[in-house]
Amino acid sequence: MDDNQRMMIEHECERLVMRYCHLIDGGEAGRVPELFTDDGVWASPGTRMVGRDELSAVMNHRQARRDLRSRHVCSTFVCDVIDEDRATGVVYLSLYRRESVPDHEGPVGMSGPTMVGEYRDEFVRTERGWRIASREAILAFTRDDA
Repeated sequence: MDDNQRMMIEHECERLVMRYCHLIDGGEAGRVPELFTDDGVWASPGTRMVGRDELSAVMNHRQARRDLRSRHVCSTFVCDVIDEDRATGVVYLSLYRRESVPDHEGPVGMSGPTMVGEYRDEFVRTERGWRIASREAILAFTRDDA
C-alpha cells in the first residue's frame, strides 16, 4: 500500500466518524445504521447494540425525539490503517445534549458538555465502501447534573 492509498483510507474512516455526528445532530439518526456493517456493534457503559435491527430501533427512537438537541464535537482523530481492508480509529468526543421544547428554534441554555470521552472504532472495507464494524464509547467525564 502506498501513501496515497493510506491517506484515502484515513479520509474515508474520518468521514464516517464525522457523518455519524452530523446525522444524529441533524435529526437524521435513523440513517446512522447505514454507516455500520450489517453485524456492526455499538457499545457504551451499560449499552450494547449488535446488528442493523438493534441499531435501527435505537436510532429511529433518537430521531423521533424532537425535544432532544445535541452536538457531538469530535476532535483529535487518529486512524491506524492495518491493511487495505481494515483500520482502527480513536476520536475525542465532547457531547452537548439538552432537552427543550420540541422543534424549538434558537439556542437553549446549558452549562458545559454532558460528557467527554472518546469513540474507539474498527473500520472495514465492504462492497458498499468503508463502514464501521464496531464503535465503543469510553467516557472520561460526565456532568454531575446530567
